[in-house]
Amino acid sequence: MVKDTVTIRNNKTGKEVDLPLEYGTVGTPAVDIGSLNKEIGTFTFDQGFMSTASCKSAITYIDGDKGVLLYRGYPIEQLAKNSSFLEVVYLLMNGELPRENELFSFASEIKQHSMIHEALRVFFNGFHYDAHPMSMMVGVMGSLSAFYHSELDMNDPEHRRISAMRMVAKVPTIAAASHRHSVGWPFIYPRLDLDYCENFMNMMFSLPGQQYIDENNYIDPVAVKALNLLFILHADHEQNASTSTVRLASSTGANPYACVAAGISALWGPAHGGANEAVLSMLAEIGTVDRIPEFIAKAKDKNDPFRLMGFGHRVYKNFDPRATITRETCYEVLEKFPSDDPLFDLMLALEEFALKDEYFIEKKLYPNVDFYSGIIYKALKIPEDMFTVMFVIARTAGWVSHWLEMMSEPSQRIGRPRQIYTGYDVRDYKPVLDR
Repeated sequence: MVKDTVTIRNNKTGKEVDLPLEYGTVGTPAVDIGSLNKEIGTFTFDQGFMSTASCKSAITYIDGDKGVLLYRGYPIEQLAKNSSFLEVVYLLMNGELPRENELFSFASEIKQHSMIHEALRVFFNGFHYDAHPMSMMVGVMGSLSAFYHSELDMNDPEHRRISAMRMVAKVPTIAAASHRHSVGWPFIYPRLDLDYCENFMNMMFSLPGQQYIDENNYIDPVAVKALNLLFILHADHEQNASTSTVRLASSTGANPYACVAAGISALWGPAHGGANEAVLSMLAEIGTVDRIPEFIAKAKDKNDPFRLMGFGHRVYKNFDPRATITRETCYEVLEKFPSDDPLFDLMLALEEFALKDEYFIEKKLYPNVDFYSGIIYKALKIPEDMFTVMFVIARTAGWVSHWLEMMSEPSQRIGRPRQIYTGYDVRDYKPVLDR
């Protein structure tokens, strides 16, 4: 069968090349430019990689124009309604939803790996008392390779699998420990009788004289549902900045803990994982409901640096499907955990104002998942400096899934982006006295 091709011509040299089109299951085809430089002496330039496919992947699919997000072919709406987070983690890692016995075994193994080495308690003490939890996440995740170096043969599928399981299992324990170190609280060990989200909340908030979960193992189901939902919605999002970072680091053959630590570093940026925290900062800046029209006008002014955080999305050009799901849960959480915090009323008023404003309707600037997730976390008493850490817990599932997929590909090559050089041409060295 003859492949579809695109013809590229270098007008300077007159050389032409027919480049094949690569088609996925669904979505936009991509031009395979692997032979472009060899054939006609030309690279491509795509700042931000907005038109470049860096890999082939069977994990997640996004159609930004239609507001579609699929995990392994399953619509995010169906998974969010029916699945647990660990069920989704299994799906991302293995390609299929688990049977009942498979899910039980998977969850049991995650629980068994949830402990962290006792030596890490000393490692945490090396961080300053007011260190940001994300700085601890980067350091501790990267250090795990020092504890499991005997199982880092990346040519061994079982070593790869168990490394991925360890990261998914330990990341909530590390996250809770990072928070507790920053506030001077003693660490809480994970419990094997609790589910993933329940365990995290217990490790976060239990005190020696006041347990977060009572003797009947009760934890509010609204809180568990909300946390489970946000973890599912943030588990993966195709080739975003942090996932691409994990893949690029992985292409060098670096150990998986170092690769995921690199992903955590990339996620830390305010344009990526820090977006929901930026929403709360914006609400604090607006201050009161009566100032909303003023800030809406500032957001419309192209000459004003103010940005209305939590509206619109770089990928979704219509609506963020995750926001539609999160909105309902946000209202449930606010009803269950009422607060006199004025930010909650301000958020609801801003949402109502923007959804009725013609400018926002015309530009399709709808609230995205970050607009609601920060409010949910705040209502659940998660500190603001932990918001990006919560993202890390969820996104680790996606990172390890992409890492597993990438490491199983025999044709994998080290990533090596090209550049357009804009510096000096060749020039001669001059002795210091002649400069």
